[in-house]
Amino acid sequence: MLELTPKKLSDRSTLRINPIKTCQPVGAMYAALGVHQCMPHSHGSQGCCSFHRMFLTRHFKDPAIASSSSFTEGASVFGGGSNLKTAIKNIFDIYDPEIIAVHTTCLSETIGDDLSGYIQDAKVPEGKLVVHTNTPSYVGSHITGYYNMISGFIKYLSESTGEKNGKLALFPGFVNPGDMREMKRLMKLMGTEFIMLPDTSGVLDAPMTGNYTMYPKGGTTIADIRDLGNCELSLGLGELTSEFAADTLEKKCKVPYKTLPLPIGVENTDAFIMALNQFSKNEVPYEIEEERGQLMDILLDSHQYTHNKTVAIFGDPDTVLGMAQIVLEMGMIPKYMVTGTPGAAFDRKAAALLEKFGVEGCTAKQAGDLFELH
Repeated sequence: MLELTPKKLSDRSTLRINPIKTCQPVGAMYAALGVHQCMPHSHGSQGCCSFHRMFLTRHFKDPAIASSSSFTEGASVFGGGSNLKTAIKNIFDIYDPEIIAVHTTCLSETIGDDLSGYIQDAKVPEGKLVVHTNTPSYVGSHITGYYNMISGFIKYLSESTGEKNGKLALFPGFVNPGDMREMKRLMKLMGTEFIMLPDTSGVLDAPMTGNYTMYPKGGTTIADIRDLGNCELSLGLGELTSEFAADTLEKKCKVPYKTLPLPIGVENTDAFIMALNQFSKNEVPYEIEEERGQLMDILLDSHQYTHNKTVAIFGDPDTVLGMAQIVLEMGMIPKYMVTGTPGAAFDRKAAALLEKFGVEGCTAKQAGDLFELH
């Protein structure tokens, strides 16, 4: 590959070589899997749904369930209303979820399907729910689809009763189930009552029991999503991912919010812990202080190996910024920071981070690809 790499890179406005992103429906499907007894539904062709399921299944090594409207040529021309209504009936009859979360694809978006109207006309069994969000594949990335789906749950379900529940609403950002599990552990250690949306821990890292369970025990319950509107405060981790959902909750239910970077590294994790401290008014337990001290010891012990070493970081925007934070704390230099998700905010935050540490000569690029690193 290197012999085919040009000596000088030129700006590319359209072509992407080995992109660092995928399409919106993948993120929407992942968010829906973080809701208890939820069936993600792809309103488009069977091939789209199969790819999105494969993408998640390959990464997590656990089955990512989802259903499809299975568009044919007829639905592509005349609309997929009939397909969606039939799908909703079949899904509830056969798979019996508590809720179906419908997201669109580039095909259904291009022909302009009216999902709100289709869902209103569909026969939904009593006690069951159907929500939707629009996720055009040709705009944004999987990160966009992820926070659009979370906002869809809030718009459909969250309500304020006028009585606060004393809980913190946490939007964890686009992270793995293990990260969500760790966030919950820290909040429990801090004595913070919370509702996390979504929560894929216990779903895509469910234990091997020998028996297949379509709906594992994990995931945010519908009752908790409704109760989000009664929370005292919402906290969005990953400012480029979680602010949209937190803002949706504020606009609908008047729940104030604040955003923080993903708790990666000493400073960012300190900010998360202190936010929990301010919310719960509980002291930081020794267990967390001990873990922080161990991390500081590791940073000091390894400094001779990491100091002034250059690294290239690529991935999702909030994750790249979090990783850049910790490598800077290690004395390393993030020479290149690249994300595939478009958005000028990434460039601004990366520049501010480098300025804070007094580091020069580094490059940050949004809407990039892995060819940038050749």
